[in-house]
Amino acid sequence: MTEATTQASQTHFDVSQAIDDGGFTTLQKMVYVFAALAIVLDGFDGQMIGYAIPVIIKEWGVTRAAFSIAVASGLMGMAIGSLSAGVLSDKVGRKPVLIGSIFIFGSATMLIGFAPDVTTIAVIRFFAGLGIGAALPAATTLTAEFIPFRFRTMAVTTAIVCYPLGGMLAGLAASQILPAYGWRTFFFIGGSLPIIYALVLIAILPESPKYLARLSTRWEELRALMTRMMHEVAHVSEFTDGVIESAKRGSISDLFTHGRGADTTWLWISFFAIQLSLYTAFSWLPTMLTTEGLSPTLAGMGLTAYNFGGVIGAVLCALAMNRFGSRWPMVFWAAMSAATAFGLKLVNITAAPETFLWGLGFHGLFVTALQCALFALCAHMYPTLIRATGAASAMAVGRMGAFVSSFAGAAMITVGGANAYLNLLGGAMIIVIISLAMIRGHIGPKEPQAGTS
Repeated sequence: MTEATTQASQTHFDVSQAIDDGGFTTLQKMVYVFAALAIVLDGFDGQMIGYAIPVIIKEWGVTRAAFSIAVASGLMGMAIGSLSAGVLSDKVGRKPVLIGSIFIFGSATMLIGFAPDVTTIAVIRFFAGLGIGAALPAATTLTAEFIPFRFRTMAVTTAIVCYPLGGMLAGLAASQILPAYGWRTFFFIGGSLPIIYALVLIAILPESPKYLARLSTRWEELRALMTRMMHEVAHVSEFTDGVIESAKRGSISDLFTHGRGADTTWLWISFFAIQLSLYTAFSWLPTMLTTEGLSPTLAGMGLTAYNFGGVIGAVLCALAMNRFGSRWPMVFWAAMSAATAFGLKLVNITAAPETFLWGLGFHGLFVTALQCALFALCAHMYPTLIRATGAASAMAVGRMGAFVSSFAGAAMITVGGANAYLNLLGGAMIIVIISLAMIRGHIGPKEPQAGTS
């Protein structure tokens, strides 16, 4: 073997320490890619409805208010899926929850292509939301638990950036499929890809080693897995996870013990506000732009630009966090998210649409990236025992902000057009600035040497 842990001859083996101190093997890199691809599909299917709404409204002659219910039902499903996924993955494993969630949102997305009316879309979208909401925390947790500590912040952040990447790809697909083949074909294609991928993952995706360490009945599976990760464990008689605090598993109440209560509260507020802003964009940005007079194709490009900016911004934010820790980069990113939203009010959309689209990309560079960084912070704040529950509960609270956006976004467009819409985007980010500044358990700076806060 090219690498062996210092615990090779011991009878007790600390899986967390071995992963944190060990190398970044081919298997670990493969798991990272598997999780990232799952998040790409999650983002693709999660944002498809935003691109399709203007086309369906025109075809069926329905109002924005009527479609608010369909948007809200999907987001409510995401909230329930996020919370359920955390508890389930802490109890039954990360792998089955991730695969099951992908299969659910793929199947439901495909069914939307057969929908005869908005009510049917709303019902199906709720079930799609269950899978979309569950996939992200499961994939994030799996990534965090396979990656050595020194690479974890960058790995989790760049994995989460695959969500806006998926949304960007959905926009590119929408620009080709919607005009030529219609929205039903768009959903057929968007649903079939996750179904195929879920079947592939059944055969190739391993379970989290940190989860397996808690189950003595699966230690032989863990032994084989750690061997593939270049650790000598042939003579190990007991596996442990050094950060386990008790025999109790995955309880939400644990998020408020051991001094974590205040940080958990501020983290939840951050997730709520940022997803209020994000999903106001994901669900209603193309509709707002068409209301302001842009063509459906150009309006779709607005959301694509927003997602593209987020992909770039997430990488930049991850690099800054890796160097300076998470507090000040995240507060800066939140401040710029608010500033760019309010700054877009100075641009006349109909007179200078290209300038406005560039501005949306710049805004997305900050706000979408910040969402990705929040997951890295979440993975840092909580130990293995409650990491999935912590990520999922924060995401569930965030989904409630997204749920509010389903009605608030449509209302702002109806009442005040682009001006009111941008006020909602920027106002939500002011809340994020305050809540991020209040969190004590930020990731510490890498250089100079410092302890975690």
